[in-house]
Amino acid sequence: MTITHLDGGFADLARDAAHAFRAALQAMARPGRIEAVTGAAPPAPCSVAAGALLLTLCDTTTPLYLAPSHDAEGLRGWITFHTGAPFTGPEHAMFALGTWAALQPVTRFAPGTAEYPDRSATLIVEVEALANRGATLTGPGIETQAQLSLPETEAFAANRRRFPLGFDTYLTCGDRLAGLPRSTRVEG
Repeated sequence: MTITHLDGGFADLARDAAHAFRAALQAMARPGRIEAVTGAAPPAPCSVAAGALLLTLCDTTTPLYLAPSHDAEGLRGWITFHTGAPFTGPEHAMFALGTWAALQPVTRFAPGTAEYPDRSATLIVEVEALANRGATLTGPGIETQAQLSLPETEAFAANRRRFPLGFDTYLTCGDRLAGLPRSTRVEG
């Protein structure tokens, strides 16, 4: 069975989008917390969780960058049909999707400005494993500390040093996602 551009969106749009949006908010508000999402069936190489984020967060006003790892014709068509998000280069993206290696260097993504720190990019990073082990996280939304498997720690530590500027990150794997806002302190 071949997925077409029309397939794979939320079956129950209002309910599925609300569940995915709540999971995205919870994950970003509580760094290190892993949330499960369902409802999306994007074409490869996009995971269910990344697809749910795209369906929930992107629209015709949110420029999206697809890293080489995810820049596939089928995925482009699916995103265009379901969200209408325009594709752009990394410097102008509000959202970026890809593997960590394909998104490098992350310093090219918009960090916001002193006047408008919210005008920064959000990275959706597809990882092979997502677990509550590895790097130690502290900061807002974390009672004492949390742990999360990250593709590396130095880039996220450097991102924190730029606060209130910097990028926010969702890590996705299968049907699970975790959030890592720029305000989180990361130690190896």
